Amino acid sequence: MKVVVVGAGYAGTMAANRIARRARGAQVTLVNPRPDFVERIRLHELIAGSGGASRPLAAMLRESVTLRVAAAQKIGDGVVALTDGDAIDFDRLVYAAGGTVVAPEGAFAVGAVDDARRAADQLANLPTDARVDVVGGGLTGIETTTEVASERPDLRVRLITDGPVAPSLGRRARARVAAVLDRLGVETVRAEWNSPGDAALTLWAVARQVSELAEASGLEVDTDGRMVVDASLRSVSDARLYAVGDAAAVPGSRMSCQAAIPQGAHAADAIARESRNRAPKPYSMGFTAQCVSLGRRDGVVQRVHRDDSPAGAWLGGRAAAFVKEQVCRSTVVATRSSQYAWMPGPS
Repeated sequence: MKVVVVGAGYAGTMAANRIARRARGAQVTLVNPRPDFVERIRLHELIAGSGGASRPLAAMLRESVTLRVAAAQKIGDGVVALTDGDAIDFDRLVYAAGGTVVAPEGAFAVGAVDDARRAADQLANLPTDARVDVVGGGLTGIETTTEVASERPDLRVRLITDGPVAPSLGRRARARVAAVLDRLGVETVRAEWNSPGDAALTLWAVARQVSELAEASGLEVDTDGRMVVDASLRSVSDARLYAVGDAAAVPGSRMSCQAAIPQGAHAADAIARESRNRAPKPYSMGFTAQCVSLGRRDGVVQRVHRDDSPAGAWLGGRAAAFVKEQVCRSTVVATRSSQYAWMPGPS
């Protein structure tokens, strides 16, 4: 069986490694436009200069997985066309093209690695008392704001959001976030962002868009461009395709490695079952927590119900920062080893 995986984020890398390990005799090719595995959950660290966010992709893959450094241009009838003019045949394909981040003019997208690198260079050269604006009140915006404010206390940092800060967290966890922002001297501005104004650096930390590859290939997508899938994560347009991660329209999911990794593992297991002439099982996954770093020495861990709604228990401070760091490290270990288990979703 020839299997092509498009995209080497958390979902795609997990899928490629797990298929190679579980589907006997499968020829697995991973297609990705860059030779690096990017830890998107660490891009705010890259920007602030407190850590890195990428490593060689080859070091993340099993020896039997073939890496093709190229971009997929179109998915056809059992063929993936690449931008370098080549094409790869497949019996099964895992669509893990992920999200794409495009910031407005005058801003750098936190979720795009090239933007993050340019923002890091610019931030490192900002003079004392320069102003940095972070746009977005969700978890990515909070992590970016607190990381920058912690690493560069000499700067004036603002968090701009047209909605509440940390709306996905419970009341007490939100209060903790607000207290840390206040302690770090961050100004929170409730407004719609229009232009950089007099900010020396603007960081865009709002919801990501997704790859347009599925739509361009004539496959059914939802209104956000995510590939529409059935209960087993197969494309409703072509049963040879599985969609996972940010670019898959999985009910009850959200853009996160917590959702992407089990989806990649499930698609791999489904393909392994098909290789043995067995039907794939329905996908089910329940969330456990939302983890937010507030700089390197503080954080919040919010326990959630399986549907991702906040539960009563939460953790803050250094203990939460430690938990978040272990979670980040575990994503790399799980993705590379392809050994992963998860809770089923709400009944």
